Amino acid sequence: MLTELLNPIISLIDKFIPDKDEQNRIAHEIATLAQKQAHEQVMGQLKINEAEGKHRSLFVAGWRPMVGWTCAVALAWHFIGSPFTIFVLSYAGIAVPELPEFDMASLMTVLGGMLGLGSLRTFEKYKGLTK
Repeated sequence: MLTELLNPIISLIDKFIPDKDEQNRIAHEIATLAQKQAHEQVMGQLKINEAEGKHRSLFVAGWRPMVGWTCAVALAWHFIGSPFTIFVLSYAGIAVPELPEFDMASLMTVLGGMLGLGSLRTFEKYKGLTK
C-alpha cells in the first residue's frame, strides 16, 4: 500500500528533477520517511494496547479476551456444536429446526487479526519482554 501511495510522488520527481542520482536520493528519502511514519504509528498503537492491558477495569482490559472467547465459542458452535446437534436430533428422529448460522467471513477476519496479535504476544513472552 505504501508503494501505491508513493508512486505518484516519485513520478512527479522524475518530471521535475532531471538528474537520475538526485531522483533516486529523493525517492529513497521519501520512502524512508514514509516507513518511519508507519513504524511510529504501529509503536504508538502498541503502547496503547499495553496501557489497556494493564488497566484495572475489566471494561478496558477485558475487551480483547471477550472478543477472543466470543470467536472461540462461535467457531466451536459452527464446527462442533451445530453438526453434533443436527446429528443427535436426526438420529433420535426429531425434526431438525433451523439452527443459527454465523457470518464466517467476518468472524475469520476478526479471529485472524486477534491471532496475529496473539502471536506477537507469544513472541513477547518468549523473548521475556512481558510476564
